[in-house]
Amino acid sequence: MIYFDNGSTSHPKAPGLPQAVREILERGCFNINRGGYAGAYEMSSLVFDVREKTAAMFGCEDGRQVVFTGSLTQSLNMALKGLLSPGDRVVTTQIEHNAVLRPLAQLQAQGLIVDVARCGSDGRLDLSDLDAKINERTKLVVMSHASNVCGAILPVSQVGQICRARGVLLLVDAAQTAGVLDIDMTYIDALAFPCHKGLLASQGLGGFIVKSDLAEKIEPVIMGGTGSLSHEITQPGFLPDKFESGTMNIPAIMGLKKSLEYIKSVGVKTIFEKEIKLTESFVSEISKIDDVSIVGKKDMIDRAAVVSLDFKNRDNAEIAAALDGNYGIMTRCGLHCAPNAHKTLGTYPHGTVRFSFGHFNTTDEIEYIVASIKEILKKDASGF
Repeated sequence: MIYFDNGSTSHPKAPGLPQAVREILERGCFNINRGGYAGAYEMSSLVFDVREKTAAMFGCEDGRQVVFTGSLTQSLNMALKGLLSPGDRVVTTQIEHNAVLRPLAQLQAQGLIVDVARCGSDGRLDLSDLDAKINERTKLVVMSHASNVCGAILPVSQVGQICRARGVLLLVDAAQTAGVLDIDMTYIDALAFPCHKGLLASQGLGGFIVKSDLAEKIEPVIMGGTGSLSHEITQPGFLPDKFESGTMNIPAIMGLKKSLEYIKSVGVKTIFEKEIKLTESFVSEISKIDDVSIVGKKDMIDRAAVVSLDFKNRDNAEIAAALDGNYGIMTRCGLHCAPNAHKTLGTYPHGTVRFSFGHFNTTDEIEYIVASIKEILKKDASGF
């Protein structure tokens, strides 16, 4: 089996991660801030070490600004719903994932005003249009760092500079870039990240890094036990406790520790260079096939290792099924939880077959998938 769906979740995970999770469960996975015994104190120290490693990954100096959640989607919901009120204005883009679109739609029904900045048919953001969409009532810009459909990387730093000049906050969805691209938090007020994709850790864990001044403005949407200030019935106002009620996914956090150590040993730049080299090889070969359209950008400038294909004279779902059933190649077919992105890219409602490459894929696998696609296209529909 060959896995090309790393945009959904990475496979395999970082070396040593399963062992790290098993070790902490067998040794004693005690709740932090809940027990007055050595095991609980040790666990608190271990978790804080992971916070600091996570902060360092994203150029943040304070590990307390790292908030762990159940997923990137949960992180975005907490930030958006805890910050925005009816009458506020938000600017987003045409290529967002439903993790951004659906919370905004819910808040829009309650009185939020949402302005959408244009993106081109190659997925690139129109910076001048985004700037024009910001006005005196705009409170926040929320945007993806890279498209999960076509791989286009959006100019987060430039958007951040516009936001800073206009007195607007910036929230970034780093679903496709965390652990793969170096991210500069200078102009980012909050960064939501998944742990199970580019960070090579397990599902069930995500988080956001939030600067202290923004954290003060966000109301917690989930409240409860934190193990701190237990004599009070109001939520603690300090980080990270303000946003971390309930029992944490400590086994996954210990797995994240192992994956962060692995990524640091290899280097984010090295990981990205390998992924983009695989992407370039794939795009180069696919471009030679007449019956296949590469959706979005064709070059390797400002793109992540995500490539969507539209098979002109065939049903995309049949192609994906044939790749899986006949060749053992795992891809993702459909709208990828990003309907507006597909409308922008011209592939709505039929969607695309998406290939998303990861650190552990190889050039031999790229050659195999290109050959497999060519073989499928030679067959008529009865060949499936």
